[in-house]
Amino acid sequence: MKFHFTPRTALAGEMERLQTENPHAKATWIVPNVLKALQDTFGGAIHDVVGYAGETTVFVDKARIEDVCRFLHDEVGFDYLTDIGTIDRFTEDDRFEVFYNLCALEARKRIRLKVRVDEEDPVVPTVTHVYPGANWHEREAWDMMGIRFEGHKDHRRIYMPEDFEYHPARKEFPTLGIPGSLPLPANTPDGELQPDPFPRAHGQIPHDLDSDLG
Repeated sequence: MKFHFTPRTALAGEMERLQTENPHAKATWIVPNVLKALQDTFGGAIHDVVGYAGETTVFVDKARIEDVCRFLHDEVGFDYLTDIGTIDRFTEDDRFEVFYNLCALEARKRIRLKVRVDEEDPVVPTVTHVYPGANWHEREAWDMMGIRFEGHKDHRRIYMPEDFEYHPARKEFPTLGIPGSLPLPANTPDGELQPDPFPRAHGQIPHDLDSDLG
């Protein structure tokens, strides 16, 4: 049975209210029937629903994120995963967030899901079985933030070398990198690899540039 979204005419009052807060608010984010269906189906696994700047975010128990995505895909019509991203909240508890932006293309609706992840156990179920396009996004999240996705079949780094020891999007990672962590190409064709990506910022001058300084 096809899911019935709330008609636009029934959302007119809510749109008027939201646009007083944010003139850019769009009806695509107002999905009261979807929120009710999620709460009725998953109960306590739906931790919170937050509206901000005219957008709707649903906080989900991380253990149920694949089930929630499958329900939204199969039963409701959210057939397109726009992206997955991560946030380092830098808190003692539930340090990380993973967010999922979903679209129902035919209905022109959007929703955002979020799960919180503890630093001691940064593992979330993969959603690649529901949205194959999540493959790249989950690999990026692992590479840059160090969050693993249980059930992912190709859990390689996507930017950094496999033997790189760090996750550069974490807030404790220095903006200028860690000297010695990633040898980079030389400044000149015959020069040696550089152990420091920003030697001058760390008070050093590459040896292969000494001659250029007279």
